[in-house]
Amino acid sequence: MKEIEDILGTDKVRYNEPMSRHTSFKVGGPAEIFALVDSVSKLQEIIELCKNKNIPITIVGNGSNLLVSDDGIKGLVIKYIANDISINETEVVCSGGVINSILANKLLENCLSGFEFAAGIPGTVAGAVYMNAGAFDGEMKNIVTYVKYVDIDTNEIKIIHNNEIKFSYRESIFKNLNAVIFEIGMKFNKDEKENIETKMKAYKEKRMQTQPLEYPSAGSTFKRGKDFISAKLIDECGLKGYKIGGAQVSTKHAGFIVNVGNANAKDILDLIEYVQKVVYEKFEKNLETEVRIIR
Repeated sequence: MKEIEDILGTDKVRYNEPMSRHTSFKVGGPAEIFALVDSVSKLQEIIELCKNKNIPITIVGNGSNLLVSDDGIKGLVIKYIANDISINETEVVCSGGVINSILANKLLENCLSGFEFAAGIPGTVAGAVYMNAGAFDGEMKNIVTYVKYVDIDTNEIKIIHNNEIKFSYRESIFKNLNAVIFEIGMKFNKDEKENIETKMKAYKEKRMQTQPLEYPSAGSTFKRGKDFISAKLIDECGLKGYKIGGAQVSTKHAGFIVNVGNANAKDILDLIEYVQKVVYEKFEKNLETEVRIIR
């Protein structure tokens, strides 16, 4: 679409772009138009253009918690890629497109502690805010001070502070907003570089020991229940290793569904539904998906 190319440049716009290239599951049909956006001003121009032409907009991050159907995505898919980081003492401001591991290493260089838990989460900081990502007793809600975003419905820039974001387990207000997170403010603590590095290494080793990192996946497929651990129930149903097509319940961690060989999105969706059915029949517990599904 020439108008989008005029705003972003032809190198930032792709047509019928396979979403399998942009998700950690390595599956997903084509995005009708896929655009890489690197500034808020361009973002607002694109949104205005799409509103005028009634083009639907879908926002994605690094695709690490995303399952796109084999049918793909109609309209425009926007990936916000601005990646600025600024540090003032213990206060940090970063763009939504910054990758978690890059921020973690930058904080390490500056002897700032509090983000070690997210160093191994392969998404963007905006994505981590969106789902209140957490691991090893850390969560985004503990470090975020404010978030700036573009409201897609009004195309206005808005700011929201921690107590308004409604953070809870793998949830935030952004799941109910039509928005693009473009800036995150955070607060950290000073610590010895050696201590931070030790924590990051320990968490990395634990991930490697307990998670099936050798296969494409979207991390934990199911949320933890209020009174149960999903992976434990799946394991007790004897589902470890169960396969549909190229999708498999991990033999290493039952909470992960992995792509063990040319799976498509339907294989993964069918396996998710099968696991939910079996667990409900045995334990009468509903497993909610942690992964974001675009059908």
